[in-house]
Amino acid sequence: MSRPRFAPEAPGALDELLVRVRAGEFGADPNQERVSTAFRTVQAVRHAERTTGYRNEVLSVRLGAAVGSCAAEPGTLPAETIDDCVGARVADLLAHPLAPVRIAALDAYLMRARPHGPEHGARAYPLPAGSSLTKSRARARAVIDLLPAARIRTVLVVGVVNSLLERLHTLGIGCVPCDFAGGRTEWGEPIRRDAEAELDRCDAILASGMTLGNDTFEPLRAHAASTGKPLVMFAQTGSAILPHFVGSGVSAVCAEPYPFFWLDGGPGVVHRYGGPSAAHRPADPGAARRSEGTSAARRSGGAA
Repeated sequence: MSRPRFAPEAPGALDELLVRVRAGEFGADPNQERVSTAFRTVQAVRHAERTTGYRNEVLSVRLGAAVGSCAAEPGTLPAETIDDCVGARVADLLAHPLAPVRIAALDAYLMRARPHGPEHGARAYPLPAGSSLTKSRARARAVIDLLPAARIRTVLVVGVVNSLLERLHTLGIGCVPCDFAGGRTEWGEPIRRDAEAELDRCDAILASGMTLGNDTFEPLRAHAASTGKPLVMFAQTGSAILPHFVGSGVSAVCAEPYPFFWLDGGPGVVHRYGGPSAAHRPADPGAARRSEGTSAARRSGGAA
């Protein structure tokens, strides 16, 4: 798999990427860069046709024209977080005690240094205008299509998104949903709380960029790197961070910088990195998976 043209080598870990950014390897000295704006986006949603809903809380910081973001568990960001960010040097925010601040600052810095575009390995994927559910399902197709076209029977899904689970079910692929919140999915499946404990029973991983902000990304990346399992990241959090790990445990990224699809009913775009070559895709991306995926879904308890 060829890497996008980000840096001479893919970082071996998130901490390594932070060290290299602080050293100025990716462009401007972060000691000389200051955040102009910081804001928090709080959202609650319950799509039509769905029986469950969820909440999002996202910290975003602006550096020039670039916006970096990191989701946090609702209600966990202290009120003074926004004030900590405004006018602060990027270098200071990269060392902030709160992980969401560090990640949002790193995301903004890298968004400015290496914006999404073909010159950096990104492939634009349009999202249609429409309801939040229409756009959610379109994004789910963009994400799931980054899995290999065959030999995937059970997928660990870290960060439960109903449209992703729905797409996997449609393709006959079993899934093990994981989320700190626990509970059950729209289809009655138990939601596991400990993703690391489920890694060995799955042969591919879909994970939210939110794992960057809650310190659970590295175990997933390390497992994928050591086993060769596909790890596909869907990233509103850290959309400019995660493409740097393609070829270093991460097999593909669906990057979605601010503003996110759920904020606007108009057409949008996500940016895809890595994954199977578009030139070799079947017309129906699920066709190559269905025959082996359906029986595996039944064995693992996932709905088909």
